[in-house]
Amino acid sequence: MSLLSLIIKREFIAKVRNKSFIVMTFLSPLLIVGMSFFIGYLANMNKGEVTKIAIHDAVGTLKPDFKNTKEIVYVDLSAMPLKLAKETSSKNYEGLIYIPKVADQKELINKVEYISDESPSMEFIMEMEDVIDNQLTKNNLNALGFDSDKIEKAKTKASIHLLKFSGEDTIKGINEMKIAIGGAFGYLIMMFIIIYGNFVMRSVIEEKTSRIIEIIISSVKPYQLMMGKIIGNSLAGILQFTIWAIVGGVLIFTATSFFGMQAGAQGSVDPAVMHAAQGELGATFQSYIKEFFNLPLATLVISFVIYFIGGYFLYSSLYAAIGAAVDSETDSQQFLLPIIMPLMLGVYVGIFTVVNDPHGTVATVFSMIPLTSPIVMLMRIPFGVPWWQLALSIGLLFGTFLGVVWFASKIYRVGILMYGKKPTWKELYKWLKY
Repeated sequence: MSLLSLIIKREFIAKVRNKSFIVMTFLSPLLIVGMSFFIGYLANMNKGEVTKIAIHDAVGTLKPDFKNTKEIVYVDLSAMPLKLAKETSSKNYEGLIYIPKVADQKELINKVEYISDESPSMEFIMEMEDVIDNQLTKNNLNALGFDSDKIEKAKTKASIHLLKFSGEDTIKGINEMKIAIGGAFGYLIMMFIIIYGNFVMRSVIEEKTSRIIEIIISSVKPYQLMMGKIIGNSLAGILQFTIWAIVGGVLIFTATSFFGMQAGAQGSVDPAVMHAAQGELGATFQSYIKEFFNLPLATLVISFVIYFIGGYFLYSSLYAAIGAAVDSETDSQQFLLPIIMPLMLGVYVGIFTVVNDPHGTVATVFSMIPLTSPIVMLMRIPFGVPWWQLALSIGLLFGTFLGVVWFASKIYRVGILMYGKKPTWKELYKWLKY
């Protein structure tokens, strides 16, 4: 068996036998699934709670426009003196909407007050402002001689029928679905790189500080040792991710099937409204399923594996070089930011540019740059990417990986035998020349 294979086996076994690795492998899905159901439980606890808001309307025209809902009930205290209404509201109600008496209702634009000890939500403030705006708009229309009721009835809501040039129907929100799918794959790669790249760095630091590295390096080349650590940790990470997916799926299925639990916050929907919308929702859901299977799923999955390997190897070689250059994790912080920044940049570029213009210059360029391509290209693939762009991006990624490994191995070769001194960027540059 080759030395590289022995190092990979050693790193893999050392990682999977670690107690913290075993505990977190099986505990993490329990924590994540448990947290999800706990959030759902907390959200359901708030169902049925009614917030009571008092109204003191000196004008007498806005009170009817504040309609009661399942969550909010408005109580009219207009018959009370304002001082007494405030005292009553402070003790019995969430807040008081005060609508003063004015000479001209146009003055209500900035005269209405909401009095409460607790700051209201932005949504509630906007709802109150909408009520006032709608009423004042109707008054303005009537004052100008227009029939506001007829104008309201004349309003329409257009719904554009979306078609492809082939004549095939499509639906709204497809771009969002595509970016969500591509973004999920890209996010997985980013998290894997950050988590297991740090594992590689810690492994190097531990062996360096314990001086075991001096014995190991006498038998193998630094390049082989670095590659063995990268591959061994990646295999352990893949195993852990696989177990997480299986255990998490089993837990969710068991909880939902046998215990009737629901993950996440579930909104309450009127059964009558739900029944009326079932036909339309069913058709829309089928359309989304159809569009999903029209995506280049095979290309996306294969590309995910390729970019997963290339991106992880590229960044892990940098993490290994940093681990070799420092004596502790504290010293590594100054070198980690330049590694994490391209990953974060890839996420933001993907979210803010790919969804609007997946084939634009910015999205295309960043899907070619090796440090961001594992994330940005995966976000572009659901929109359809020419094969030559995909091939060029992958070629650049693995070509850069080979170049980075060569540079990182030079830092690694010198750094693993350096002790007691915090390296600087200038010293790292000198090590590249050795």
